[in-house]
Amino acid sequence: MRDFNVFAGAFVDRSGERRKDSEWLEQAAASPESRFVPVWGDRCLVGGDPPHAVLLQRQQIERYINHEHLIFLGLFRDQPAFAVAIITELALPFAELGEFQHLRFIGTALPYDEANLAAHARALVLWHQSQVFCGVCGSQTKPGSGGNSRICRGCGKTLFPRVDPAIIVLVSDGERCLLGRQASWAEGRYSTIAGFVEPGESLEDAVRREVFEETNVRVGKVSYHSSQPWPFPAALMLGFTAEAESQDIKLNDGELEDARWFTREQLSADDMKLPFRISIARRLVDHFLQQGD
Repeated sequence: MRDFNVFAGAFVDRSGERRKDSEWLEQAAASPESRFVPVWGDRCLVGGDPPHAVLLQRQQIERYINHEHLIFLGLFRDQPAFAVAIITELALPFAELGEFQHLRFIGTALPYDEANLAAHARALVLWHQSQVFCGVCGSQTKPGSGGNSRICRGCGKTLFPRVDPAIIVLVSDGERCLLGRQASWAEGRYSTIAGFVEPGESLEDAVRREVFEETNVRVGKVSYHSSQPWPFPAALMLGFTAEAESQDIKLNDGELEDARWFTREQLSADDMKLPFRISIARRLVDHFLQQGD
């Protein structure tokens, strides 16, 4: 069984030392050995059966490359890899090679290393699009470090990609686990409790606060499980298991439509709608189920 979540895994050698080596980056961008990940809007190019990420050679994507905005991702399968943003105003390209698909729906269809690469490319492309102006002086920014930062043209401030930490937790009382649902979800689907970490808050404190705010359940021991980059748009899901110290449920903050305790038998029922397999939430539920075997 894999020891990492979908979109995770150290499949890309990020080669941080090369990000400021402009000569090496220029040579790599021109090399026929390099591969380019096209991102159209927020979608990645997928083709074939079984599906795979379509990685292009330089001559295939030449017309879409703006050198200042080329994003160096690292070495993928020992070859330099770059992300290329393609503006959605242009006609949808590369139809002969595949389709541009939402990453959320193809994450489990791609090989794990390609899902990791696609998530990396998409996250950086969207981050650049959101950081065109400096938050300090309002001047325009430009890419730096091979596309792994941005630099303000006015005050010179360096901006780095933002990652928002969020906890996600499987709370159990031994025989049951606590799941909730939001009103916007498909009818009958339940998932683990989650929420963003607040300033000045530890991860353990965030777990206890979020669970109580959403369900009124008090949590004692908190144990780390695993993490998952969640590029929708830029969260890092930090997964935990926790032991419940109370059982009475009350929806304190109104974020959930419902919350319930579920036995392993209920979770295993054919009509139970569990979290999507792409998510760390599903892995936490599966972990709980396996503990009962």
